[in-house]
Amino acid sequence: MSDADLVLTAGDARLTVDPAVGGRMTSLVVGGHELLVTEGYGPIRWGCYPMAPFAGRIRDGRFGFRGRTVQLPLNLPPHAIHGTVFERGWEVVASDTLATDLGPDWPFPGRVQQRFALRADGLDVELTLEADEAMPAMLGWHPWFRRVLAGTPDRPLPPSPAVALRFSAGAMFVRGSDGLPTGELAPPGPRPWDDCFTSVDAPPRLTWPGVMTLEIRSSCDHWVVYDEPEEAVCVEPQTGPPDAANLAPRVVEPGAPLRATMGWDWAAAGD
Repeated sequence: MSDADLVLTAGDARLTVDPAVGGRMTSLVVGGHELLVTEGYGPIRWGCYPMAPFAGRIRDGRFGFRGRTVQLPLNLPPHAIHGTVFERGWEVVASDTLATDLGPDWPFPGRVQQRFALRADGLDVELTLEADEAMPAMLGWHPWFRRVLAGTPDRPLPPSPAVALRFSAGAMFVRGSDGLPTGELAPPGPRPWDDCFTSVDAPPRLTWPGVMTLEIRSSCDHWVVYDEPEEAVCVEPQTGPPDAANLAPRVVEPGAPLRATMGWDWAAAGD
């Protein structure tokens, strides 16, 4: 259809998705407040973008698969990070759907599709990867939620208190000296986190006191939480851990797509 922005509205919520910058959500305004970081250094630190055909880092950008060695571009040296589609142009193929192929940097042909459904009280997103030949693959999203809500640039409001994150998991991946998972699991350590977790026992919840709450649902069974930045908190559902292509690759075959879903449910304070 086109590469123009996809804009959805429902109640007092307005979602903008830009296909030209990796099919990412560039803005989500709810109740007069922008929830996402709308600009940042480079393509990694803003909005909410899909990650495919891998999420997180791949150590040295290198992995083996069925007898071949794959070397990816090192877009965050010394590693490859967050897949091949978050910097690619996508196409709006329906009023609620974007699509793109996996691009020349990924040696296995395939494509991904992302579909959005906005409600007055929430958002549902589905990401689907179709493989033309067998490949190791995973999916995920990387949202950058504002730590403080303060309206929008054209309609500022008094700043909220800093967001509080409720997050409880049974296990955390141990990171090696290079910051990547070793494959070993341990009880979750103290914050701040830049870590991957499993066995999450309740939907993660963001609370901006006195303003709103937002809960995150997902079919994904791994979650990365990055709560170090001053401006943002990232809660990232993923179908596998960082460096999964080396640790525990999930193989996607032709005719058997890999799908992931994510839902955000919000409510004004007091509702």
